[in-house]
Amino acid sequence: MVAIESLPEMTEAEVAAHAEKDSLWCIIDGVVYDLTKFADEHPGGDQVLVEQAGRDATEPFNDVGHSADAKEMAKEYAIGRLKATPGAAKAPAAQSKPAAAGGCGASFKDIMTSPTWTNFLIPTAVGILVFVLYKGVQRLL
Repeated sequence: MVAIESLPEMTEAEVAAHAEKDSLWCIIDGVVYDLTKFADEHPGGDQVLVEQAGRDATEPFNDVGHSADAKEMAKEYAIGRLKATPGAAKAPAAQSKPAAAGGCGASFKDIMTSPTWTNFLIPTAVGILVFVLYKGVQRLL
């Protein structure tokens, strides 16, 4: 595995040119990853990665709460470092803040299809509802 510091620098424009499933690059914490080969193996499905392709996916990656193993495994897909450009370093953070504000600025669709809702909260709520209904029917019998 190559040290991150020794990887070549890349611009956001270079990363943006790889925003499709057959050429899927993402930026996470200033490191550029080529996730093309990993997309079919991603536990959350390839669509999650395709939605973030060609851009900074730091916030969505961290919001999901990936394990230390997942973060370590990601290193093998690192292909570059994001080139720091004056003025541009603050723009992505400013654009991503509204979506992180717990719904302030995030659309209803974004909230309902976020990995937190679809992979944890909704199935948990459905499970609780089924349990309560089951117990209610048992008491009637």
